[in-house]
Amino acid sequence: MTSYVAATTYRRPRHLVIYTAAASLLAVLPRPGTDVASSLGSAPLFVWLPLMIGLWTAARGQVVAGLRERAERLEREQAARAEQARAHERARIARDMHDVIAHRVSLMVLRAGALEINATDDKTAAEAELIRTTGKEALTQLRAVLGVLDEADQEVLRPQPVLADLDWLLDQSRSVGVAVERRDEGTAGELPVMVQHTAYRVVQEALTNVHKYANTATAQVVLRYLPSALDVTVRNTAPSDRAPVMSGGGLGLVGLRERVEVLGGTFVARPEPDGGFIVSATLPT
Repeated sequence: MTSYVAATTYRRPRHLVIYTAAASLLAVLPRPGTDVASSLGSAPLFVWLPLMIGLWTAARGQVVAGLRERAERLEREQAARAEQARAHERARIARDMHDVIAHRVSLMVLRAGALEINATDDKTAAEAELIRTTGKEALTQLRAVLGVLDEADQEVLRPQPVLADLDWLLDQSRSVGVAVERRDEGTAGELPVMVQHTAYRVVQEALTNVHKYANTATAQVVLRYLPSALDVTVRNTAPSDRAPVMSGGGLGLVGLRERVEVLGGTFVARPEPDGGFIVSATLPT
């Protein structure tokens, strides 16, 4: 029993060696009425065997403790990955909400502003002004919500807009008075859905900014089909007047840059020397 306790409690090999030597010496000392052979057999039976059992038990305990610690570490890492995935999902929701809702609401505000200016009676003008101011407040509240959601990508289970839907998007801008021209260069091939969806979002966000900041400008959308990439460029001229524009938080362009860089592409958004603005993305295919 003493050897078993020593094997399970001593942590330093030197102490264990000293104990084993001392215990073995005491075990083999001749006792009155005991022959030499019996004395020599006492050490393996009463010292070495309990010592080996104790060492095995201690080693097994260390293995179990290590496995328990590893399981706890893996559980913590899994919880961290789940939280990171939730953060990415919140960011994705924020970007999609901005891409879709802000675009629609800005169109509504512009139409209401046009109706207010061209109204033939005061009642219609007042109703149009109410719609315009309500839409602007909705955009402000939307950006506040997005600031909470975007704390930090997997696609949602619904059809995502692709390049085949681009003409409809351009028609929406033309319907509110923004002159938009589309030009395709190169030979269009089969493109990944994610590339098409990102290209659509680039055009959508660029036109949304035209609606908000330069609604009297003209815009040009150019799609260049390169051998191993798709180049999307949206350029607008300087606005022809100094009409007030809606304030923006810049979240859309930040989200676009993230989307493009995730696909391994490059993104540029900058003002032009002539007062216009250019948004361009090159997406590897």
